[in-house]
Amino acid sequence: MVRLTISPRNDANLYGLLVQKELALRKKNQGTLHRNGPKKKDAEKWVHNSKNGWIRFQRCLGQVVVATIQAKDEAEEWQLLNSFTGFLDRHFRASIASILISYDAPQS
Repeated sequence: MVRLTISPRNDANLYGLLVQKELALRKKNQGTLHRNGPKKKDAEKWVHNSKNGWIRFQRCLGQVVVATIQAKDEAEEWQLLNSFTGFLDRHFRASIASILISYDAPQS
């Protein structure tokens, strides 16, 4: 599992921006990351069109967004990480101050 801590620039509402962008792309039948499951107030679960896994993220204090990326096959998590960070960079670069990537210890 990979954890991302995304800090906003100037108290931008990153969580709201993510949800709005996913809705806009879905209405135009575009994008590869889509909401999966029930809508919740401060938490989301997204899946990728072609990758086996999911991204869960939630809004935290100070408008920080914490996301966990998990693939069915741990060797494929990098593909979901690449897709999600690319999505963040393409659409929200001006609103993001930093992204911290944390890795869980490998299981033996």
